[in-house]
Amino acid sequence: MSQAPTYSVVIPVFNEEAGLEELYKQLTPVLDVLDGPSEVILVDDGSRDQSFSILKSFAERDSRFFAVKLSRNFGHQMALTAGCDYARGEATITMDSDLQDPPRVILEMAQKWREGYELIFAVRRSRTVDTQFKKYSALFFYYILKRLAAISAPVNSADFRLVDRKVLKAFQELREKNRYIRGMFSWLGFKQTEVYFDREARFSGETKYPIWKMTKLAFDALVSFSNAPLRICMGFGLIMAGVSFLIGIATIIGKLWHLGAFVWGWASLFVLISFIGGLHLFMLGVLGEYLARVYDEVRNRPLYLVSELSGSRFQSHTVDRGEFRP
Repeated sequence: MSQAPTYSVVIPVFNEEAGLEELYKQLTPVLDVLDGPSEVILVDDGSRDQSFSILKSFAERDSRFFAVKLSRNFGHQMALTAGCDYARGEATITMDSDLQDPPRVILEMAQKWREGYELIFAVRRSRTVDTQFKKYSALFFYYILKRLAAISAPVNSADFRLVDRKVLKAFQELREKNRYIRGMFSWLGFKQTEVYFDREARFSGETKYPIWKMTKLAFDALVSFSNAPLRICMGFGLIMAGVSFLIGIATIIGKLWHLGAFVWGWASLFVLISFIGGLHLFMLGVLGEYLARVYDEVRNRPLYLVSELSGSRFQSHTVDRGEFRP
């Protein structure tokens, strides 16, 4: 494939061996009917099962498929970034490998792209396959993000999208370490629209986004696109300082005018000191989180490392001591 394809499909993979054959089965008919040549970049994010061996077999049987193996598990957002770095198409589609993002929706996004849109989000029409906790926690997260952050990502969107080449080039300029990719694409702007689909249940296996990973992603989104946590801490500090000042004034007045003893009991004093101490530690923690992210950027380590490449496109390409950009 010496000629650049029209479409690049980027799919991160982590321990998905049971569903990869079905992914290939559903994806290839879509590639066959697209109105231009296509390629598929499959990024193995340090899988511990046979996922990469299956991805290599796809590359051997179909020249449109290419496999990229990261040196370890760098996380879903880094694997998506790696795939986008290797994408050559005029339009790039990112999607998950668990088949909750139906490949057939790519055709609708391609049609919107042909109409002139440069960034097309695939938005879930409903979340019937999700638990009640995940459904309402997601709605709460998008509400908070819209109120506090400088972006407005479509509600119920994930990492299923189509981006034009110039949008992808702009995204590739953003090399921050703590990444919330759906927010980064929203922040870029350009001509955006949405297509709607009914999300399906996972074909096999369990979700690779447990509660702690979802919480980290939400925190990355808020901290990366908003200074609100720092401002909230400052607001708490001002309120506590104001309350302390008023209590001090009241104590002085009471002492001078002999309005009664202003000595509180030990329990109430202990609770107050503990509360203020905990509040200080919380504020220091928030400030420390921002400083840690600054430290991450200053170290300037690569976002990911590649240990192996597979596919006709990479036959003459070797990886020496790992690489982080194609």
